[in-house]
Amino acid sequence: MQRLEDLQAFVAVAEKGSLTAAARQLGRSLQSVSRSLSALESELGVELIARTTRRSVATEAGLVFHRRVGAALSEIEAAKREALNRHAEPSGLLRITTSTGLAPIHIVPAVRAFLELHPKVDVELDMSDGYVDLVDRGFDLGIRTGELPDSSLKARRLANFRRVVFAAPGYFARRGRPEAPEDLAQHECIVRTAAQEGAAWSFLVDGRPVVVKVAGRFRASGSPATIEAAVEGLGIANAPLWQVLSLVDSGAVELVLEPFEPPRLPMHAVWPATRLLPAKTQLFIEFLAARLKKERF
Repeated sequence: MQRLEDLQAFVAVAEKGSLTAAARQLGRSLQSVSRSLSALESELGVELIARTTRRSVATEAGLVFHRRVGAALSEIEAAKREALNRHAEPSGLLRITTSTGLAPIHIVPAVRAFLELHPKVDVELDMSDGYVDLVDRGFDLGIRTGELPDSSLKARRLANFRRVVFAAPGYFARRGRPEAPEDLAQHECIVRTAAQEGAAWSFLVDGRPVVVKVAGRFRASGSPATIEAAVEGLGIANAPLWQVLSLVDSGAVELVLEPFEPPRLPMHAVWPATRLLPAKTQLFIEFLAARLKKERF
């Protein structure tokens, strides 16, 4: 602890430019700060702060030392705050934003179980398939699928999910099953117009990414409609496995082209990098991550 106080005294003096200002910031006496600084310089064998009657300025060696030590002390303080945060009982409003497809299948059940464990927490869930600015809208947390664009947000990967191609057994009975991605040109394909991939579906063929253009007589903007259209036998659709898993298990739809599936896509929890995570947010991220590890994606 004494060594930590010596380092804190040096950083404060280097940043404030004055032993008096550093002592005031640290809530210590001027003599105590001076002793800490002298002890540190004596141990290192180098002058870190050039002192005059009016100013205290970091030397060249002091500037180099400050770059490393200042960052280390910031991490120590963050770790202390996080430890205290984890010890506190979570409470207050947790505002989460996620997609309309993900919310009912995975997020709402997780929220229900989380609220049972933490009675002092309230949750407000926003569902949107468009881009949502967490900071501007005041959200504590976002749950997003797909690759993340470069941003100032911090993120934790929660799961990796498959994108699958499927249709109703009745459709395959009438039209046959595609054996390779290029066979889709001979089939009715259901296009989700609002999706990024749209009518260009991605596959892996012999380890290489291949994009296949698809078309059909039915299109829709939302995944619920395209999935239901596939169940009704209107054609072959494309969606994340988690959206259609219950339909696959019940036999309402069947998967095809599984050997050609593209690389799995990530699901992330994201939050503003400028915020120290409150206990309610940190605990929910860990709770959700643990639940999703047990799910089939």
